[in-house]
Amino acid sequence: MTKIVISKGAVHTVPTDLREALASDSKALGVWEKLTPLARNEWICWVTIVKKDETRMDHIKRTISELKEGKRRPCCWLGCIHRTDKKISPSVQAILNKRHKVLK
Repeated sequence: MTKIVISKGAVHTVPTDLREALASDSKALGVWEKLTPLARNEWICWVTIVKKDETRMDHIKRTISELKEGKRRPCCWLGCIHRTDKKISPSVQAILNKRHKVLK
């Protein structure tokens, strides 16, 4: 049995559930492998940052379908906040601060 190699992101590794979804769809996997590490990182973070399992599963399904449509990054996503190679932009920081206040 051949093990499928799935490339990671710039910061994040591919979680098992997303890895399984990519491995089961050759078209989505083909697009995934052509993405830059930063673009893959955005998809991974978008899938993993959510709180509910239901939302995570929805993001995985959307990742597969949107990759097959040719999309290179998640729509309307602020970007990965875990990257340390660049400073968080003021607009993203303002949104994060607003979310933090709501959670308190």
